[in-house]
Amino acid sequence: VNISFVNELALIFDRVGIDTNDVLEAAGTKFNFLKYKPGLVGGHCISVDPYYLAHKATQLGYHPQVILSGRRVNDMMAQFIAGKVVKLMIHKGQSIKGAKALILGVTFKENCPDVRNTKVVDVVKALQDFETEITIYDPWANPEEVKHEYGLETICELPNQQYDAVVLAVSHNEFKALDFNKLKKDIGIVFDVKGVLNEKADARL
Repeated sequence: VNISFVNELALIFDRVGIDTNDVLEAAGTKFNFLKYKPGLVGGHCISVDPYYLAHKATQLGYHPQVILSGRRVNDMMAQFIAGKVVKLMIHKGQSIKGAKALILGVTFKENCPDVRNTKVVDVVKALQDFETEITIYDPWANPEEVKHEYGLETICELPNQQYDAVVLAVSHNEFKALDFNKLKKDIGIVFDVKGVLNEKADARL
């Protein structure tokens, strides 16, 4: 619920034209502020278990409005991220169909190999709907597992080429030291889902 609230703030702040992370940094000057960050909510505990509780509550005659509302907001973030990436590319004068995009990370959280219910897959599929060509690089994920679970090809070594769009989807330690200027084309864009790249990114969630 806390993460969905911050995600909803990010959706609102995007329309206002202010940076969510700037707002969170300012709010963090209050001593008792709990700093939740917007993002993709995958895995099993947070993204799946609430549905079990909601199902049981419904069986008992109670409709859990807050829990289900939170899940709806979190589940829509992948589409929002893909839309932001495409808009940034258009703003830079790029052609979307056939554009090459590099997705950094496919696990559901950083520095672990777990791909269960990862929402990065939803971002990938949303970008594929725009007919972009996707490369997924994740040194932590098992390519065979990703292929089996989601039908997607992944690589474990950083490719030696440049992309129209680079999306930092998971904040693995390996990604933070990358030279993003070498990864993107001259008019390429970098979108930071995790809010860890600072000035290296053209935009962030």
